[in-house]
Amino acid sequence: MTEQRSRAYDIETMPRGGPNASRLDRQMQTGVLEYIDRYDVSDKIKQVVISELERRGDRDWHEDNARTALSLVADIDSPRILELGAGHGKLSAKILELHPSATVTVTDLDPASVANIASSPLGTQQRATTRVVDATAIDAPDNSYDLVVFAMSFHHLPPALAWRAIAEATRIGTKFLVIDLTRLPTPALPLIPALGILIAAPGALRQGPLTILPFLHDAIISMLRAYRPQALTALAEFADPAITVEFLPKQPPLMCAVFSRS
Repeated sequence: MTEQRSRAYDIETMPRGGPNASRLDRQMQTGVLEYIDRYDVSDKIKQVVISELERRGDRDWHEDNARTALSLVADIDSPRILELGAGHGKLSAKILELHPSATVTVTDLDPASVANIASSPLGTQQRATTRVVDATAIDAPDNSYDLVVFAMSFHHLPPALAWRAIAEATRIGTKFLVIDLTRLPTPALPLIPALGILIAAPGALRQGPLTILPFLHDAIISMLRAYRPQALTALAEFADPAITVEFLPKQPPLMCAVFSRS
């Protein structure tokens, strides 16, 4: 029991840059929660952030991420796919559009987001199921899915929860795909506030600065909470030494990791 407590303490305090992160890397992270993770923030504000993320995903990410996911199940005729932290479900919708026989279970921890998905065209698809799911405690038998996908949201989990998500996803799925922001090189970390403003600028011009402020808040925190590949490898090893990690090529600012049990 003492050994287990020691291991848990180590992983809970592991920097987002990994066990050997530099002093600057350790300083340039935050325990502040994003609006979409807080229970004291109205759903209206959360949906502003999620909607802006989805608009940017429609332009830059969803199709590319869907093709990456489907490449991992290309040898399966009717792949069973679970999406965690789905937001508005745009990635799952794109997967169904690209693959005629895939089935998706579209989930999120936020009941309001799941209700929005269920009432959208995706929710009426016969090949789609919507559920509220906690990524760290998934109510599903072992090997229920061919692929579990967690896109653009893994950084929301602190290390103490992130390793549990890896353990759960590799329990219920053959492969676990994480696509997320990559942590900036250490010398560039102090530039994150300026980068956040540049990222938010197009939305501010379109919607007005007051509307885009919640997105700017969450964008800066997301970059400060992003994991480095070394950290993801440490989390997988802590979850189970039998879990392997492969990093796939991905255009910055994204990174792509595939976890599986040997």
